[in-house]
Amino acid sequence: MESNELEFKVFGKSIEFFSICYGLFLIIWGIIVSFFSESTSMTSYIPSYLGLLIALFSILSIKFPNKKKAFMHIVVLVGVVTMLGGLDLIRGIFNETLFLNFWADLSKLMMLMTGFYFIYICVQSFRFARKNREISN
Repeated sequence: MESNELEFKVFGKSIEFFSICYGLFLIIWGIIVSFFSESTSMTSYIPSYLGLLIALFSILSIKFPNKKKAFMHIVVLVGVVTMLGGLDLIRGIFNETLFLNFWADLSKLMMLMTGFYFIYICVQSFRFARKNREISN
């Protein structure tokens, strides 16, 4: 994350590109978990649905730079939903059923951890943008 440039970077890439990659990761994760768990439930694809929204709005933020702020706020909102979906893991802890459905709980753990990190990165990006906007004014 370079703070001496005009654009926030994550691993040397723009936040929009990072968001697209995260969205693609969630899409692929949902498909792979559904395949390996041999799940017939549409809920096993929840990470894929959320990833599709993240990737779509990230792409739109690149395609329509004048709407970037709105689209990226939607991306973060979906990231929050992703993390909150992962919090369902806590229910398994209290019910003493944690990892009885291994693939579902693994997905929840992944959504919790990666969603939290994604939100953290997005907040850092927003703070960076606000700081640069204040400096330029």
